[in-house]
Amino acid sequence: MDSVLSLIRSCMDWDFKSLLLFTVVFIIAADFVKNRRPAGFPPGPWAFPIVGNMFSVDQTRTHEALTQLAEKYGDVYSLRMGQVWMVVLNRFEVLKEALITQGDSLADRPQLPIQQDITHGRGIGFTNGHMWRQQRRFALSTLRYFGFGKKSLEPVILDEFTHCAEEFRSFKGKPFNPRLVINNAVSNIICSLVFGHRFEYSDEKFQKLIGTFDEAFRLEVSIWAQLYNSFTVLMRRLPGPHQRFFQMWRDVCDFISKEIKEHKQTWDPSEQRDYIDCYLKEIQMSKGKDDNTFDDENLIMCVVDLFAAGSETTSTTLRWAFLYMAKYPEIQEKVQAEIDRVIGQSRQPSMEDRANLPYTDAVIHEIQRMGNIAPLSLPHSTNRDVQLRGYTIPKGVTVIPNLTSVLFDKNEWETPYTFNPGHFLNEEGKFVKRAAFIPFSAGKRLCLGENLARMELFL
Repeated sequence: MDSVLSLIRSCMDWDFKSLLLFTVVFIIAADFVKNRRPAGFPPGPWAFPIVGNMFSVDQTRTHEALTQLAEKYGDVYSLRMGQVWMVVLNRFEVLKEALITQGDSLADRPQLPIQQDITHGRGIGFTNGHMWRQQRRFALSTLRYFGFGKKSLEPVILDEFTHCAEEFRSFKGKPFNPRLVINNAVSNIICSLVFGHRFEYSDEKFQKLIGTFDEAFRLEVSIWAQLYNSFTVLMRRLPGPHQRFFQMWRDVCDFISKEIKEHKQTWDPSEQRDYIDCYLKEIQMSKGKDDNTFDDENLIMCVVDLFAAGSETTSTTLRWAFLYMAKYPEIQEKVQAEIDRVIGQSRQPSMEDRANLPYTDAVIHEIQRMGNIAPLSLPHSTNRDVQLRGYTIPKGVTVIPNLTSVLFDKNEWETPYTFNPGHFLNEEGKFVKRAAFIPFSAGKRLCLGENLARMELFL
């Protein structure tokens, strides 16, 4: 009897092992069939079943890893992150052909699950088609109305950096981390445009908002975000930092909603104080139109996008400026000497001074190049089949513009890995523009906050 039971258990155990083996083989085979590289697709490294190249690419220095892969697979190559194929573009001429020459075909953003669960298809940054065009057009025209990129915005920027300088002086020469102060200053400039007022640096709610934005941005580009985008159904049910990410965005949206509510209580349609006022007026004027995309939910996400475009990137660049000026005191002395000669100590700088400060302008551009704060830009997506450098990229494929491969290309820069303001100066010491200088990306999806960032960095 015991031998019979033992035989039955042995058979059951073998059946379980067989079933498990069959399941594993089936999943791997199904993954291979479903996710095999399309015909005519760019080459790339071998992708593991299920996870693809997600864990074979260094997530701590992704831009460097992708640049190195270009040396082996060429300027246009492919990767598979989980269940998603993507194409990585390298070097200036390739990016120029893709984002400018064929810009219409790559003007979309991929509809990533993590973004969709935050924005619900609203805002500017990750929308496409009519929604994106209407919201971006309104944002640009409204911000220009309030002096975006114009001389009339200078007093706002200069006033805020006066507060910033006072905060620096409050440390009385003692060592401190300037990160929070710079974040406060840059964010306050956006607040002035969007909310119509600034916040004191000691304001706890403001500090919480900035801290939440900062942490949310870090999580958004982490491995957790990639796992969420690849295995959405599973990750929605699992604990992890990605769950905190969504709570952070809810907190940010609640903060903005309160500002909008306060605006509605004091709103005068005949007097537009800021971006929110203009948007509220547009909501009122657009009611009943068939193509209307203006509502409170879109307003919230547009404000989020404006903060994303005009705060973290600029504050990070300014911190790089502090670092490089501390590391290269001889360059700092030349900048100070030029400023003293052109502007002096009796007045504040103006954007009109830029033409007379070629060395200072060159240093600012070199800080942006070396700082490389958006090394992979934001992802694009093909809205039709695209032919690029002999390869076929089907509709709906995510495309990554590797800006690092451009800003550190030895064919574009004399000393790509050395801090050298001479990259932007001619033999006569005059400032020269470089076509390969694209820290804000290029084409139809050019960074919304570029003009503001250029003003803030110079002033």
